[in-house]
Amino acid sequence: MSAASADKFLGMSVDNIGFLLDRLGQDCAPLQYLRELTQNSIEAILRAGGKGEIIWDVDWTTYELTDGPRVMKLCITDNGYGMTGDEMVKYINQLSSSLSSQSMSGNYGVGAKIAAVTRNPLGVLYLSWKDKVGAHIHMLKHKETEQYGLKQWKRGDGTYGHYLPIADEVKPEIIKGHGTKVVLMGMTDDHKTIEAPPGTQIPSRWIAKYLNSRYFRFPPGIVVKAREGWDQPRSNKDTNLLRTLTGQEKYLDDHRIAKGSLTLENATAHWWVLKDEHALTGFSGSLESSGHTAALYKDELYELTTGKTGTARLQQFGVTFGYRQVVIYIEPTDTERSRLTTNTARTQLLINNETLPWSEWAGQFREQLPQEIADLVAEKAAAAANTDHEKTIRDRLKDIMSFLKLSKYRLTSDGEVNVDPDRLTRGGVSFERDQSNAATARQKKSGTGGTVGNVYAVFERPDGVPGSKVKPDPYPKAVWVSVKNGTREHGDMEDRAGKFLSEQNTLLLNADFRVYNDMISHFQKEFADVPAILPVIEDTVHQWFEQALVETVMGVQTLMHSQQWSQTDIDSALSSEALTSSVMQRYHVLNAVKKALGIKAGAQRANA
Repeated sequence: MSAASADKFLGMSVDNIGFLLDRLGQDCAPLQYLRELTQNSIEAILRAGGKGEIIWDVDWTTYELTDGPRVMKLCITDNGYGMTGDEMVKYINQLSSSLSSQSMSGNYGVGAKIAAVTRNPLGVLYLSWKDKVGAHIHMLKHKETEQYGLKQWKRGDGTYGHYLPIADEVKPEIIKGHGTKVVLMGMTDDHKTIEAPPGTQIPSRWIAKYLNSRYFRFPPGIVVKAREGWDQPRSNKDTNLLRTLTGQEKYLDDHRIAKGSLTLENATAHWWVLKDEHALTGFSGSLESSGHTAALYKDELYELTTGKTGTARLQQFGVTFGYRQVVIYIEPTDTERSRLTTNTARTQLLINNETLPWSEWAGQFREQLPQEIADLVAEKAAAAANTDHEKTIRDRLKDIMSFLKLSKYRLTSDGEVNVDPDRLTRGGVSFERDQSNAATARQKKSGTGGTVGNVYAVFERPDGVPGSKVKPDPYPKAVWVSVKNGTREHGDMEDRAGKFLSEQNTLLLNADFRVYNDMISHFQKEFADVPAILPVIEDTVHQWFEQALVETVMGVQTLMHSQQWSQTDIDSALSSEALTSSVMQRYHVLNAVKKALGIKAGAQRANA
């Protein structure tokens, strides 16, 4: 663009920036500002030489010097590089402006502004010292215009400006020649910002919990602390204290039985097997202490999954049992062909602007399952209910197997048909595992293939890769699990009939489910006069419910890849809630169990 044309060019501006910031703030996680302000402090310390301290605490100055009722406001202090008054006006009051070098994969210059300021319309105070000279700004939301910006001050010399010089009397102890303190004023004057926002887990240690589970590790030489027990007397150092934060890595390494790494496609999987000890729950107040998964990027954790979601993902990775003791972090590889970034709110990692391929990574991890994890799974699985109903149920279902056919394929160099490598169903060799055909498959992959009404055409494609038809066993492996024997954790399948793990073709049945136990109790009362058959009542009830669930799974799978059934529909039909619905009609199961037990009871009574 020539200089002349550039002079006539009308650059884009922002109208109603207050609305824009509020909208961006909604995209941030509720506690995201803890990360943003901590990261700003880390970068300030690194600019100042790499060693320093970061403290999340009550702003005791505001608390002690404010006229009227005392209110505890949260603040963060670091002894990093620091800013002058003019620098604060420039960098704090401009969106997408930062002292750090900006990049699409690094610093955006918007984090703290949208995450912290939008949650503190009363104001965010910045106090900063550089070369032993201090300055102060107050960013807030204007009550009338609803715009965000800096408060104007009248200085002692009669001039006006957007920053004030401040005296050393209010300088935090850890700041000598340089550093910054940020105070969060909240929504109102009486808003105690030191307290956890409503709904936050572990409100007494909320800052420690969030930052420890957000960071894998902090840079060496940087000490991070957070106040807890602020509502206790300050003289009691056992309850009102600054806790040193470490990130997840130290805990995992200190409490592991084994650890290792696996190379996946465009990623590395880091895994830990934890000791079965009190720490699994005892440390949960200050970090994630039991089984979970997350993505690892630049020493931070993203998309961390815990609880039911974490259990489901670990089982997808092949940790069917013992998941309470396994932690898996996936570290994607940032390359020219696979660009790794975060979304603007830094709540999600993206590869080439798409979500992370968790299912693909899970499949690759399962195929290379580390021996230490495999041993743990086998050990925990051995405690599962020792029942084997498979042969009996297979015999009952053999007459209806013609309704449950499902042809599948695997990649073979001399296959008699061409198949779509993206639509191999469970039971065949996965596309990724047949490396000999991988390049060819990627080159030929195009179109949807097939026509509605021909089940084979769904998988076969004229321009596909060589493959062979296989007849895998469609019968899912059924395993009864229970909290009592340690094969099920509280919260997993709670008050649900079971769970289907499609990748492993395994059906986990919850022996603690009340529907099963209500029927067991019913027959224990009905046959109380025949003590000899009481021990087989539970097994008989389980057997018939198992058959109902096995039939459900096999039947739903025949709908796969049809025009009207998407994979999302299939997943919904095989969810724990759907499986529970399938056993809520109990008439046929009740009669089947009653007949089976009646025959056994009749024989016992005849011999009595």
